[in-house]
Amino acid sequence: MFKKILIANRGEIAVRILRACRELGIKNVAVFSEVDRTAPHVRLADEAYSIGPAASRESYLRIDKLMDVARRTGCDALHPGYGFLAENPALPRACSDAGMTFIGPSAEAMEMMGAKTSGKQLARRSEVPTVPGTDEAIENPEEAQSLARSMGYPVLLKAIAGGGGKGMRVVPTDAEFAGAWRDAASEALNAFGDPRLFLEKYLIGPRHIEVQIFADAHGRVVSLGERECSIQRRHQKVVEEAPSPVVTPELRKKMGEAAVRLARAGGYTNAGTVEFLVDADLNFYFLEVNTRLQVEHPVTEQVTGLDLVKLQIAIAAGHRLPFAWEAITPRGNAMEVRLYAEDPDNNFFPSPGKILSRHAPTGPGIRLDEGVYEGYTVPLEYDPLLSKLIAWGNSREETIARLRRALDEYTITGIRTNVSLFRRILAEPEFLRGEFHTKWLDELLARPSPPATPPRPGTEDASVIAAALWHTTRANSAANVNRTTSAEPSRWKSQGRRQQLDRTP
Repeated sequence: MFKKILIANRGEIAVRILRACRELGIKNVAVFSEVDRTAPHVRLADEAYSIGPAASRESYLRIDKLMDVARRTGCDALHPGYGFLAENPALPRACSDAGMTFIGPSAEAMEMMGAKTSGKQLARRSEVPTVPGTDEAIENPEEAQSLARSMGYPVLLKAIAGGGGKGMRVVPTDAEFAGAWRDAASEALNAFGDPRLFLEKYLIGPRHIEVQIFADAHGRVVSLGERECSIQRRHQKVVEEAPSPVVTPELRKKMGEAAVRLARAGGYTNAGTVEFLVDADLNFYFLEVNTRLQVEHPVTEQVTGLDLVKLQIAIAAGHRLPFAWEAITPRGNAMEVRLYAEDPDNNFFPSPGKILSRHAPTGPGIRLDEGVYEGYTVPLEYDPLLSKLIAWGNSREETIARLRRALDEYTITGIRTNVSLFRRILAEPEFLRGEFHTKWLDELLARPSPPATPPRPGTEDASVIAAALWHTTRANSAANVNRTTSAEPSRWKSQGRRQQLDRTP
């Protein structure tokens, strides 16, 4: 096993990885930008080193700075987490050049399967169903528009190097094509440094379902089942669950076999996710491969009992997968919501700032993967993900009940969060019946919001009271400096005496 691992990321995923390292007895090294100096992953790491200013391009995206820290600290492996450089083939190549192990797939597998067009070509060669569309980038917008007309609207423009909904536009009519092309190319250039686009037929009301795969270097490839990821806002996932409420055992087997077949054809190793679109008739179509650990990996961990980060590390160290696909028997249901520092009542405007107080939910079936703490200042420079709240239950109904209860227990003051969004989703009859698709949440948010649910007795203005108490405590502490003498009675004693007098007959 490795002796020391560099974690090339930040936030909750960096915390998640370093905890797995600690349980395995492996030393870990964190990196941080100037604005992340007090971040949780920095506080918890065995070692932590600054790599530059707040801007990602000057810190977390600088491969040369990461390699320098790894060399100076004697790391023999690097874990990229997700986002940033996790799907950039240049990082595993840099690790190889430095004599260090990259915990993930090879650069060649990333290039073949991670790029949307080459991944689609591989899927077709592997007899995996694909959405009708182009296999390569289209350089000429007029040519793309002509193809869209022959394909029939609506169509979908997608960035070659895309992810997270960036560089993606649905084009309903021919008249809107030119503007959509211009906007998608511009967004793709800003987000990925690559403006190239390709074209797909847009499916009406599909579900987004992904299959978690693992492959070792000894030829074993397994599927760990599916995750339902259809609850999305503007192509960004916000709620994920396992298993999907619509996937039958037969469909699960077919999708799993297709995902494994694709991974074998691409010479894939380590963790990956094969994403599919599923239509109303339960026909599935290849969408893309994420060549990394997913944000939503905890729901698979909850239903399988496996630690996916430890599996990643073990496979990268050359170990065999300790089980076959047939040995995996998912148990119960798990659901994850992504808690963001944003205001759903103000068009999801970011809400950076200092966390004055927080209370984390606990209890049966509840897990919280966090990247914040009380007193921490949430920066504006990065994705506003605060925490991932995961619930597990024996049934989907029990999971939802536990998640509702946990959301009621979760409190945070000083910033706004999107907790109210999840309360609304979990109350919707369509969601409870499992009847939704990838545009369902956008359609829900376009409707008028229902009247706010009155707070439970005793919780009115809890956040205001907590914030006021915090400020009052600070003010009192400052005012009382050097004033307290040995003769002055303790406030705790005075309060106790008053209570004792009140109880005296």
